[in-house]
Amino acid sequence: MTARELDALTSWNADWTGVRVLVLGLGVTGFSVADTLAELGCTVLVAASSADEPTAEILDVIGVELVVGPLEHGVPDRVARFEPDIVIVSPGFPPTHPAVVWAGQDGRAVWGDIELAWRLRDKVGPPAEWIVVTGTNGKTTTVQLTAAMLVAAGVRAAPCGNVGVPVLDAIRDPGGFDVLVVELSSFQLHYLGELSPWASACLNIADDHLDWHGSREAYEAAKGKVYWGTRTACVFNQDDPVTRRLVEAAEVVDGCRAIGFGLGIPGPSDFGIVDGILCDRAFLDDRRNTALEIATVPELTEVGLGGAHMLANALAASALARSYGVPIDAVRQTLLAFRPDHHRTELVALERGIRWIDDSKATNAHAAQASLTSFDSVVWMVGGLLKGASLDELIARAVPRLKAAIIIGTDRADVAASFARHAPQLPVFEVDTTDTNEVMPTAVRLASELAGDGDVVLLAPAAASMDQFRDYADRGSRFADAVRELLGGGPDDDKPSATPKVP
Repeated sequence: MTARELDALTSWNADWTGVRVLVLGLGVTGFSVADTLAELGCTVLVAASSADEPTAEILDVIGVELVVGPLEHGVPDRVARFEPDIVIVSPGFPPTHPAVVWAGQDGRAVWGDIELAWRLRDKVGPPAEWIVVTGTNGKTTTVQLTAAMLVAAGVRAAPCGNVGVPVLDAIRDPGGFDVLVVELSSFQLHYLGELSPWASACLNIADDHLDWHGSREAYEAAKGKVYWGTRTACVFNQDDPVTRRLVEAAEVVDGCRAIGFGLGIPGPSDFGIVDGILCDRAFLDDRRNTALEIATVPELTEVGLGGAHMLANALAASALARSYGVPIDAVRQTLLAFRPDHHRTELVALERGIRWIDDSKATNAHAAQASLTSFDSVVWMVGGLLKGASLDELIARAVPRLKAAIIIGTDRADVAASFARHAPQLPVFEVDTTDTNEVMPTAVRLASELAGDGDVVLLAPAAASMDQFRDYADRGSRFADAVRELLGGGPDDDKPSATPKVP
């Protein structure tokens, strides 16, 4: 196909028949892409390193060809002979992946699922408006809050994207929506084409996925794409100067406003906190002299939104919802009714004055720091798959809040070395069993011996989970199960022990 013919494919109602599309990857996103393209009448081939039998059978039924085999050294001959017009890359494939490098050769169009969804968003009546959200941490909570606020105001809205439901599934929902609140990962943003959302937000920026992007600069550039083309409101974090810089660098539609949020006193056109009250000084007539009260910090603390990072998420969501005209009462009601998802600073148990908190979703240093700052006396479970990241700065900042630390995961030596450098007097222990079934029971038994009245035992690993667990949810669930088993019974002296690393 010519570039002009590809440029014309901007609607569900365009003629997609026979367009040859290669889909790289067969996860949730890859399957949604293949399913959508088959419905459009495209000629589709999926290339994946693995595929479960039920998924392969479904692809066969809908007329999609599947090639399964290693892609680390390029594409198989069958894929090369396919000669696609478009290659759609699943988010897990970095730009340096040999299959992606091959895809970009010879002038082929390389898209992500988000670009495809944007082009097809008119399938069910008038296209829904998009509100897009990214950030190193807090994306899912902010997306869920924003969507819930819109629904509370009578808007047909849905969270989707990296939050769980692929955008392509959302745009094909027969009921249709007024607004889609789309969580975008840095991977999806890297492959993003032209977008023009109603509102956009980058919540924060910290080192993460640098191995995928290749550098901090490339990571920031990907995140900054969230703002480009925004029509109404670019929401940025007053406490994170990088997000301000990304807004200032973005090309937006004339009339689009920059809306700041932060934990300090808000200026005109900002959201912030005054005397313990969350306030809107952006979406009211006299924003220079007055503010709209949203909710109080004590009220939000009672529903699990009282930590600094959760308050920031609440303010960002409020700004996005208010940009669409959601009444302040609907914003307030949503916040007070909200409950965070599992594994996000989730209270597992309260026993003998000890709070057991599951924040397994804290898979990087930035998220773990936000979690740690919510508590004053912590027995910290930390470690996992570091992916080359250093915890030095995080540990140095956390020391005043720590009573002890328990290291888990395969990269234990690096974590222990960081503690030795920055917290040489802190009791630090290493769980050295390699049995996945025993990691959490061992760590939890040790924590119960270290923690006392008023302490928090916090699972905030600051690392990925795939070294010892299926994913962060599996890690958190095993932690919660081990806590409940311990509190319901007693420690088993026959189980593996933890090895002290620092006196």
